[in-house]
Amino acid sequence: MTEKKEGGFPPQQQDQPGEQSRMSPEPTSDKLDYIPAGKLNGKAALVTGGDSGIGRAVAILFAREGADLAIVYLEEHADARDTYRKVEETGRRCILIDGDVGDPEFCREAVHKTVDAFGKIDILVNNAGEQHVRQGIEDITPEQLQRTFSTNIFSMFYMVQSALPHMAEGGTIINSTSVTAYQGHPTLIDYAATKGAIVAFTRSVSLDLIDRGIRVNAVAPGPVWTPLIPASFDEEKVSRFGLNTPMGRAGQPGEIAPCYVFLACGDSSYMNGQVLHPNGGRIVNG
Repeated sequence: MTEKKEGGFPPQQQDQPGEQSRMSPEPTSDKLDYIPAGKLNGKAALVTGGDSGIGRAVAILFAREGADLAIVYLEEHADARDTYRKVEETGRRCILIDGDVGDPEFCREAVHKTVDAFGKIDILVNNAGEQHVRQGIEDITPEQLQRTFSTNIFSMFYMVQSALPHMAEGGTIINSTSVTAYQGHPTLIDYAATKGAIVAFTRSVSLDLIDRGIRVNAVAPGPVWTPLIPASFDEEKVSRFGLNTPMGRAGQPGEIAPCYVFLACGDSSYMNGQVLHPNGGRIVNG
């Protein structure tokens, strides 16, 4: 077996969209030193991309805080079942909904299934995303461009539009953007563009919905060890992933999830249209 580099990961690669169960080491989804306080008791949350990575970690902490979960994912059934099991171990309810968030009809269906199960939606986490490495802008095909925007940003419009009729005052929406929205990325141009759009989307929708008592914020992670990494980069880049941060390592999903808990609960009652930056120490002035 290849030795892990100090602060890095063993070289490995997967096909899109990637599976958490095949990663070595497997990402740390639960923050074991986290002390729940019932901050989401009685809440119902819908999390896209909740089968693995940051989405799974968010689902686990939400459940530990007392929320029931609807997990939306594309096709990674084994990962989704593992998330389901981890949520149910907390004593909370969980449903799994598979499909393409780039399809507006599927987004409406996912919302309806969530409301049928829980009667409402208190928290919407728009976390699903995809990225495809290309050497330059000339290598991005129209098909890839459309696909990346459909998954990463169009889906947020569809989900919010579908969920709003079922969200009451006090509801929260949390969007996953990225450090690339602030720093750019030479081989992830379309991905970074969608993440910049998510920042503007978050700020704009926060102004639109605040009169309805619904807060909208975002989280912009830096390099985090999720299935998207070995499914995007070659083995050498995976082995060095996160080493260029001030902390000298990539983050784990369990380290990012508390940001989502904070934005979902009343602790962040005076925050709206803002972005949190768990990124290993990079200063982005965003």
